[in-house]
Amino acid sequence: MSDTDAKPDERTRILVVTPDTLGQLMAGPAIRSWEISKALSQFADVRLVSTTASTITATDFHVAFADDDALRGHVAWAEVLVFQGHILRSHPWIKQTDTIIVADIYDPMHLEQLEQAKDFGPEERLALSIDTVEVLNDQLERADYLVCASEKQRDFWLGQLAGLARINPATYDRDPSLRSLLGIAPFGVQNEPPVQKRHGIKGAVDGIGPDDKVIIWGGGIYNWFDPLTLIDAVDRARRSHPDLRLYFLGAAHPNPNIPTMRMAVAARQRAEDLGLLGTTVFFNESWVPYADRADYLLDADLGVSTHFDHLETAFSFRTRILDYLWASLPIVSTDGDTFASLVRENDLGRIVPPEDVEALATAIEELLYDDDARERISANVREFAKDLTWEHSLAALVEFCKNPSPAPDRVAGIVSERARIDRDLRIRIAGLESSTSWRLTRPLRALTGRLSARRRGL
Repeated sequence: MSDTDAKPDERTRILVVTPDTLGQLMAGPAIRSWEISKALSQFADVRLVSTTASTITATDFHVAFADDDALRGHVAWAEVLVFQGHILRSHPWIKQTDTIIVADIYDPMHLEQLEQAKDFGPEERLALSIDTVEVLNDQLERADYLVCASEKQRDFWLGQLAGLARINPATYDRDPSLRSLLGIAPFGVQNEPPVQKRHGIKGAVDGIGPDDKVIIWGGGIYNWFDPLTLIDAVDRARRSHPDLRLYFLGAAHPNPNIPTMRMAVAARQRAEDLGLLGTTVFFNESWVPYADRADYLLDADLGVSTHFDHLETAFSFRTRILDYLWASLPIVSTDGDTFASLVRENDLGRIVPPEDVEALATAIEELLYDDDARERISANVREFAKDLTWEHSLAALVEFCKNPSPAPDRVAGIVSERARIDRDLRIRIAGLESSTSWRLTRPLRALTGRLSARRRGL
């Protein structure tokens, strides 16, 4: 629909769908879908739907939970669908609709899966990895527009799009830059400055006093992070600084489909083995409500993010660091991800090598106990964050949704050889469903169902 075709009082109907839990307790995917909905509701009629759970009732736009039947009604209503995660795999009929589809691929989850699935046996790990790749391929093949988190990610996704024949004469001739097919919409900083209503950590958590120095780990503890090196570094630094405290903000994920990960268990065990649990290292046993997170962030003196040197790191966009920027916290982070160069170039904190306990301890001590350095860096962070608000970060997505249009190759009926083979295979399988030979495919079908269940919410 274009502005010239629309009636003066007509607003585009946009459906935003997330597989994450919507409510007071929200993780990154739900927060992102919430902020996208807020931005789009300024000029469009918006519905925000979770396929897992929703407890939100009073908003400026419609928010609900939807099972497959209810989702069909929402999709039929919408002119534009913006989604993230496994939605097309769980509801494949969406691919056959005429709805303009925007795929939010800010999370390269097939790279995360390489780490996350290490706890499974080799066959299941391989199956999960391949399934996740296909979940993303479904999106890249069908979407009319896609958004990712950074220029580095964009180069990565362009390679995958090229392999799926989405970079073709039709998409190229419309726009040789391909920005009209794949844009950048990073995770943002809240438009309004943080306001503390009460103390969430200092003087509120048993063992953390009002004058202690607090390092905050914002968000969950996932297998691709490295909390162990951090705990070891804190153990080293606290011997000279007994007022040092480390607080893990999210030990339990609000999405019931996300299990407790191996690294979360290992982190707690490391703290206990070093005699730090409950005295120097603390774990929040729940998940902080999105609206209350300023109470915790503004009680912290330093934000930290540590991870390993692997592929997931290279293409990640650590959303928790956005909260550190929002709260003007100096940042200590491991090298290798998108934010490392930003922290260095803008003097927002310190970057340390992966798994380097001594370097991490030194950086923590400098930023916590050198008042001049911390004040200077906090001012830099505050200024830098002004250009990272949701209003700025979602500009490309907002621009597309104001004038949405189907991708030119989809209009022309251009599909890859892979898509043709997949279509023919599905036709053959559909023909087998009514035959006795279909019984041979049931074990595979059951496995696919289990794999899709494991992916929910990621």
